[in-house]
Amino acid sequence: MTKSWHLDRRTLLRGTGASLALPFLECMGASAPASELPKRFCAMYFPYGASTPPEDHEHRKWGFLPTGEGRDFQLTETLKPLQPLRDHVSFLQGLSHPNGRVMGGHDTADIFLTGAKLKGGDLKNSISLDQMLAQQVDGETRFSSLALSTDGGVGEPTRSSTLSFSRTGQPIPALNSPRVLFDQLFGANSASLADQRRELVNSGSMLDLVLDHAKTVRGSLGSLDQQKFDEYLDSVRQIEQRVERSQEWLTVPKPKVDATGLHLEADDNTPAELIRTMYDLLFLAFQTDSTRVATYQLGNMNGATSIAGKFPQLLSIGKTMHAIAHGAGKPGGFEAQGKWDRFLASQLAYFLDRLASTPEGSGSLLDRTVVFYGSSNSRTHNNNNYPLLLAGGKELGFNGGALHKFDAKTPLSNLFATILHQMGNPAESFSDSKGEMTEVLA
Repeated sequence: MTKSWHLDRRTLLRGTGASLALPFLECMGASAPASELPKRFCAMYFPYGASTPPEDHEHRKWGFLPTGEGRDFQLTETLKPLQPLRDHVSFLQGLSHPNGRVMGGHDTADIFLTGAKLKGGDLKNSISLDQMLAQQVDGETRFSSLALSTDGGVGEPTRSSTLSFSRTGQPIPALNSPRVLFDQLFGANSASLADQRRELVNSGSMLDLVLDHAKTVRGSLGSLDQQKFDEYLDSVRQIEQRVERSQEWLTVPKPKVDATGLHLEADDNTPAELIRTMYDLLFLAFQTDSTRVATYQLGNMNGATSIAGKFPQLLSIGKTMHAIAHGAGKPGGFEAQGKWDRFLASQLAYFLDRLASTPEGSGSLLDRTVVFYGSSNSRTHNNNNYPLLLAGGKELGFNGGALHKFDAKTPLSNLFATILHQMGNPAESFSDSKGEMTEVLA
């Protein structure tokens, strides 16, 4: 039962002609029924795989996957930052996307959350897991989802800079600036309420005209052009939906958060501050219920042209991200790759710890957040046995603290179908899934 002092997360202080959004308080959700508390999902991706030395190699301690079996696993030097969170994390061995196995070694980031097949002249993707979940909660939060990456934008087919793809497989542009992301989430709009409303109404009116004219244009096109035209119209409809959602939230002030300690001016020349700040903002977005779905891509597969490619050099870990991946297996190569993997693991651990340390209901924010982290290569150019981990979600039925080893025939989409089910999505399957992955459930 909701107690008398329980407040909704979007409670406003109201006075004559004015309203003020409250900060996040313990009573906002701390005592609410579990059925009313948010269910969240986020996915993080890093390119080129991870350090995977053989079991008997002298540098096995720099491997990504733990040693041992089941709940008696031991974390490697690479994953030591996750030790305090051991009971919240499960490691998944042997999984991959079957469609990815027949694709080029650097082509699979695009399908990390879709499981689609991009091969030859057919580069049409499908909806990503995060967008399936975003459709489910659309309208309940200011942002149905957040797409973030170090490189920003969409990139190009098979070299995507975003993990998120719409229902027609179109890439959703990712944000890579902490300042821009902060302003979208929490910044004040300098325009008056009347001006903002007028701008949105005008945008909606123009879209109505475009969609009305589109019906006439489509009828004169051939079948192939009609398909491309429909994809374009879907993008327009998504803009229309965002306009409608913006109008609904226009009178709800954005949450007030303390920006002290946030490196909002961090960029690709300060990778540690950049990644840490993006994780901070993602945490704040979840804490304030500004969104419940997010993705964060930590580098794309564009080799030397990737903005994030120089991060290891700037951190004095080694050469470029791409060069480190290709050097694994050579003298000192596993250690260099392992140290880069450890840096990324330390950033993830920081984010998970913030979620785990924030109470919500009978548990924490992490207990109602499913975090999926990994790559679509085991090592560079090898699209099998992805390095993967799953964290959080205890209150959603997931059980951490184990190393799970799967048969190579098990599609990764089985996990995605399970996540959808546990998050309350009615979809019976996802992509090429063949069933649910009960091993990761309590």
